[in-house]
Amino acid sequence: MSTPSSPDVHGRGYWPTVVAVGSASMMLPFSVTGAAVALPNMASDLGSSVGAAQWMLNAFNITFAALPLAAGSLADRLGRRRVLLTGIALVGAVSLLVALAPSMAVADAARAVQGCGAAAVLASGAAVLAHSTSGRRRQLAFGILGSSFGTGLAIGPLLAGALVESAGWRSVFVLVAAMSVPAWLCATRAPESRNPARPALDVAGLVAFTAGLACLSFAFVRAGSAGWSAPSTLLLLAAAVALVALFAAVEVRLGERAMFDVRLFRRPGFVAVVCQPFTVTLGFVILLVYLPAYLQGVADRTAVAGGLLLLPMTAPVLLLPLAAGHLAARTSVRTVLTCASALIAIGSLLLVTLHSNGSWAELALPLLPFGVGVGLAFGVMDNAAVSTVPVRNAGAAAGIFNTMRITGESVAVAGAAALLTTLTATRLHGGGLPSASATRIAGRAVQGQVAGAHHAALAEGLTSAFHTLGLVLAALSTLGAVLTHLALAPHRTAEQP
Repeated sequence: MSTPSSPDVHGRGYWPTVVAVGSASMMLPFSVTGAAVALPNMASDLGSSVGAAQWMLNAFNITFAALPLAAGSLADRLGRRRVLLTGIALVGAVSLLVALAPSMAVADAARAVQGCGAAAVLASGAAVLAHSTSGRRRQLAFGILGSSFGTGLAIGPLLAGALVESAGWRSVFVLVAAMSVPAWLCATRAPESRNPARPALDVAGLVAFTAGLACLSFAFVRAGSAGWSAPSTLLLLAAAVALVALFAAVEVRLGERAMFDVRLFRRPGFVAVVCQPFTVTLGFVILLVYLPAYLQGVADRTAVAGGLLLLPMTAPVLLLPLAAGHLAARTSVRTVLTCASALIAIGSLLLVTLHSNGSWAELALPLLPFGVGVGLAFGVMDNAAVSTVPVRNAGAAAGIFNTMRITGESVAVAGAAALLTTLTATRLHGGGLPSASATRIAGRAVQGQVAGAHHAALAEGLTSAFHTLGLVLAALSTLGAVLTHLALAPHRTAEQP
């Protein structure tokens, strides 16, 4: 329930609220892409191992993925503006701590805490907009939200590359801290709202889900170093499956008290929307995280040049979200999301043309469809998620949607590293390198640290690994396009309770 002084009632506070949520949301993708660009220099400067460097990304992603549900529940209970303000402050303050980190262990721990703040921003920001806007103003607000995410994604690799080259990797994290200040100030003017039912926090579900996601990430990191058939890898995978199954059982048993409100999954439209991140943003995030490292390490590009080469993929995500809202109004959300998945499938398939000496135009061939597809999806996904449920459930819906989105991205970042490392190491081992050495060298190459003595072999192996990854993503996105088209059929959405 919105407060009586919401912007839609009196016309006050609308733009400060939109600016607060938009600018806070812009920090989140930059915290992912900027960290990925800074990682090669950061790992070298801090003398980090492959595993510790990978956890600089994974630690943030695990808490970022696991906590939107809890953050959404807390926002409904304690107040959505209060949780938003807390999240912004946490992201900014901890980013400054990362910038001052003397070791990768400190940075890894700080990034895990930063992910908690990012989860709070993600869940509460969408709920604040849902409860303080309606009609065309809500459409505009969520279009701006999509553009904010797109801006963070679009400028992230380029801006981070320029900062790394001019001022060092620490400046990337200082910038995030600086971005949090105006976002927090604007957020103080947002209207407060909460769920009058004041739902209790589902501790059991939170613990089971977080532990399951952590085990899965540990398994991927272990697979990259010990192999997929290693007993430790298999044990971690089994633990992840068991914990996720436990989480599902807990949520079903808790019913109305569960943070993962399974009743919302009775709505076909909601199911279709919350599954979108697995087919829309998964491949996009993988390329944002690992393609800059490939371009710096294997292709010998500078960090700035790598960012410029990603513009065909990132620029559409900056420009298209607002247009996507108007396109969905003229056609349908079903049409926009189906076309988005289809475009990403095309871009994924064209990744087989990637090679280390490719020109800007050759690299743009697969990246442009990726960017257009994700840009279209970003303009409608968030609004669709909260619009397919009653407004009193907006916090829970935003939490579920963002959990699915960030969980997919977290699993993708960890899993892609393991897959790229395994495929590249297999190629190196076939060329005569001992298995342990091949795995270590391949792991560093995935993070952008390419050994000069093995440059040619790494270029061939890592490029081939990206080709295989593209085929996997193409199959997944094609399946997503078909299922989205079916699930959002008018006769299905009309039947939702």
